[in-house]
Amino acid sequence: MDAPGGVVGASPAAPGLTDRALALIGRVSSHPVAGPAVVVAGTTVACTAIWLGDPTTPGGHLPVCPTKSLFHVDCPGCGSLRMIYSLMHGDFGAAVRYNAVGVLAVVLLIWSFVAYCLRLWTGRRIKTWQHFRYSAVAVLVVVGVWFLIRNLPFAPFTGLRV
Repeated sequence: MDAPGGVVGASPAAPGLTDRALALIGRVSSHPVAGPAVVVAGTTVACTAIWLGDPTTPGGHLPVCPTKSLFHVDCPGCGSLRMIYSLMHGDFGAAVRYNAVGVLAVVLLIWSFVAYCLRLWTGRRIKTWQHFRYSAVAVLVVVGVWFLIRNLPFAPFTGLRV
C-alpha cells in the first residue's frame, strides 16, 4: 500500500518526522557557528587519521599518491600527508622538505578560515589573500612552477622529490 505522497512502504508518520528533521537541520545550518564547526570537525577527523596512520612509515595504512604510483612523477600535492604529519609533530623542517608549497597552502587556509570566522562573529570583513586582484593567477603559477621544478631530473632539483 502506498503512503501519502506516493512513497511505497512509508508510514503516515514519516512526513511529519521528515518535516521536523528538516526544520531542525535548517535551524542548525543557519546558525553562524555551523559552518566553522563542520570545518573544524572535518579537519579534526582528517588530522586524527593522518596522526594514527603515520604516513612517514613506508607501507602504512595511508595510500600512496595515485599520480606518483601511476605516472612516476611528483604532483604538487605529493608529500602533503607527511607534511601535515610533520607539522602536527612540530617538525617544521621536515614539513617544508616534504612539501614546501603545502606549508604555504596551510598558512593561507588558516588565514582564510580565521578571517571567515571573524567576519561571522564580528560582522567586519577582513581582507584575505583571495581578495587580492591576481591571487588566483598567482596560485596557478606557484603550483605549476612547483610541479615543474620538483620533477626536473638534475641537481639541485632532485632533492625536492619525495
